[in-house]
Order: sequence, then structure tokens, then C-alpha cells
Amino acid sequence: MYSEKVMEHFSNPRNVGEIENASGVGTVGNAKCGDIMRIYLDINNGGIIQDVKFKTFGCGAAVATSSMATELVKGKNVKEALQVTNKAVMEALDGLPAVKVHCSLLAEEAIHAALWDYATKNNIVIEGLDKPKSDISEGEAEEIY
Repeated sequence: MYSEKVMEHFSNPRNVGEIENASGVGTVGNAKCGDIMRIYLDINNGGIIQDVKFKTFGCGAAVATSSMATELVKGKNVKEALQVTNKAVMEALDGLPAVKVHCSLLAEEAIHAALWDYATKNNIVIEGLDKPKSDISEGEAEEIY
């Protein structure tokens, strides 16, 4: 059912925790399944994500997508991090069962929410970044498929 990579990231998640005084923090959830994901970003003056941490309350797939998403944005600049989509997270994990695709969307939205928080705190505009949803179950069907 789950790929080896999903199982690995669930069993040994990377970048778990919090960052004090984070540059940006994004929290999103899914009211339909109860998953909640929070991503913390530490972004330097050059716009590079120096560190990233997450805390997730949810199923194994939610933990695995959180872990993989943090790996995909670490060391990237803000623009590159914005390009990390739910499809990229799924591909990096060698896929997810159809009923767990929403977990990858949660990861994408959490990254966007943390970038939004960073942009708001610094009074900057990140081109291509729209205000994220706090609940991904709103309009979920249209966005995933």
C-alpha cells in the first residue's frame, strides 16, 4: 500500500520540531480527516531557507509528506520553495494511495502558509504566492484532481 520511501519518512521523519523566532510559520489542517501540519522556516537575509522543522498531528502519510516537504525546501530560496507542489512531494515519496493524496496537499499548503507568514512579517510580496487556506478540505476535489 505505501512505498518504501513513505514508510521510511514515517518511521524516521526528518526535521521534526520547532524553530524559535522562525522567519515564517504556517499551520494548515484538514477538517475532514483531522490532520494538522505546522511548518517553521528559518530564512536568511538572502532569502535562503537555512532550516525547516515541522510538527504534524495526523496519520503516517501526513507525517511522511511533512518530512519529505521539509527535505525538498531546505537550502532552497523562497521562489524555489514556492515551486514545491503536492505532486512533487508525492513523486519524491514514490507515490501515495489515492485516499492519502490530501496529505501531500497539506504539505504544499503548509509551506505556502509559512512563506505567507514570512512575507507578511517582512512586508514583502512573493510573486506567485496567494494567501493560503487554513483548511485544505475547502475545494479539495478541484485542486487535487
